Amino acid sequence: MTVLAGLILFVALIFPNVVSRLTPIGFLRIPVEGAFLIALLLVPARARRIAGIAVGVLLGWLVIEKCLDMGFFSELNRPFDPVLDWVLFDDAYSFVVDSYGKAAALGAVAAILLLVAAVMSLTTWSVLRIGRLVGAHHRRSLVAAGAIAVAWAATFAFGASFTGAVPIAARSSATYAWDRAHQAKAGFADASNFAKEVKNDPYATVPSDQMLTALKGKDVIFTFIESYGRSAVEHPALAPLVDPVLDAGTAQLTAAGFSSESGWLTSPTFGGGSWLAHSTFESGLWINNEQRYRNLVSTNRLTLTRSFKNAGYRTVSVMPGATRAWPEGKFYGYDAVWDSRNLGYQGPKFSWAPMPDQYTLKQLNTIEYQKASRTPLMVEMPLVSSHTPWAPIPSYLDNWDQIGDGSIYASMAADGKKPKALWANPRDVRPEYGKSIVYSVTSLVNWVTKYGDDNLVLVFLGDHQPSPIASGAGASHDVPISIVTKDKALLERITDWKWAPGLRPAGDTPVWPMNAFRDRFFTAFGPKAAAS
Repeated sequence: MTVLAGLILFVALIFPNVVSRLTPIGFLRIPVEGAFLIALLLVPARARRIAGIAVGVLLGWLVIEKCLDMGFFSELNRPFDPVLDWVLFDDAYSFVVDSYGKAAALGAVAAILLLVAAVMSLTTWSVLRIGRLVGAHHRRSLVAAGAIAVAWAATFAFGASFTGAVPIAARSSATYAWDRAHQAKAGFADASNFAKEVKNDPYATVPSDQMLTALKGKDVIFTFIESYGRSAVEHPALAPLVDPVLDAGTAQLTAAGFSSESGWLTSPTFGGGSWLAHSTFESGLWINNEQRYRNLVSTNRLTLTRSFKNAGYRTVSVMPGATRAWPEGKFYGYDAVWDSRNLGYQGPKFSWAPMPDQYTLKQLNTIEYQKASRTPLMVEMPLVSSHTPWAPIPSYLDNWDQIGDGSIYASMAADGKKPKALWANPRDVRPEYGKSIVYSVTSLVNWVTKYGDDNLVLVFLGDHQPSPIASGAGASHDVPISIVTKDKALLERITDWKWAPGLRPAGDTPVWPMNAFRDRFFTAFGPKAAAS
């Protein structure tokens, strides 16, 4: 049992926070923390027990946090934030319910709770067990601690490594704990830093009649395509599937009298957290965590939507992925919010997506776009058919009149791939992601050419890259963005953006941070002097 306790502590001290390092060679290391732990346990019996419990709980928590890091790296391409990320677990639970059912979600929660309890218990028991051994053999324990320290120092000095990448001399637990402590401190300090950023707004005092003057009389629609990332355009396994659709879409738009240009934006998020990208795009501020988002929506920051509302537009949010009330709509400045509860859809869900994108676009005509004698529209509309888990994917309907209330989709959802079957074969995930992007882009382009008029200005972009299983290792945070209009004079106003013609940005097309778009948009289509 003592040998087992020692093995558990050794594994806990060496445990990595990245899945790729979870290999046998990755554990052939000497943890310097082992020497300090033995020295710490040489204190008197009562103090040793208190110290043992404290160290055991801390070590168990570090193991749990490293497991969280593995999950966050796999899905969001970043480590877990111990201060700001707890709110995401609610969204994760909802996603599992929507994709795999409530029973699976409850089972996952139970398994996680049992895992946390088991890890904490095992590390605490192990420290206390080794503590009793150390207390019974002070001299030998000192020798053991010294031997560990000498061996660690020697391998560190010579840079010894079995693979050339991971050194034998390990100090990962101490370094990890230090880094996480500083990360937590930075998370607490971020609120005050953000409060200063909100106040710095060059457009806050510009009169509304001087804003967006070049767009007077136009209908402006901002559309986010879920998980539409740069990888969809450039990854060797995805480009052959997606790029021909973008090029064909460019030709189709041109034939219908539309012109288009495209660029790149760097999203503040990766693999999820669409609302962070939406708020960054709207506010001109870098919103990369939930704390910033909550603080933002409690301010009076000028958003793209609010600026259109102040200019006399009817401002509308079409959110097919929303299933409950959205009070943040008041912050943005929407006159109306259409979501899954009032869009009239009577068909089946497609895993997470409550309705197909083509239905959403068709319904936009009914609820707002094709209404007679209306004021100009500003619409923000996230399209969600390309949301993970990318199964099942609806089929595009050539006859838009067939869509009706969505009942026609019943057989597509029933006969399509199921998330469990798709994710059981990870190699199949990336192609299905590509197909979902093809479906969303095809639906949007065909809607423009079929229903778009001379006053339409469409800006569509990705919110973030898909998770690494689809985007690939080392993918950037970049997403494509395109503007489509029949008014070439509007495109002349963005000549200095140096965007590429068509729906496909080039590899050397300039990349902006997403928070830069608001001010550049205001500058291009309104007063130039106020640009930040």
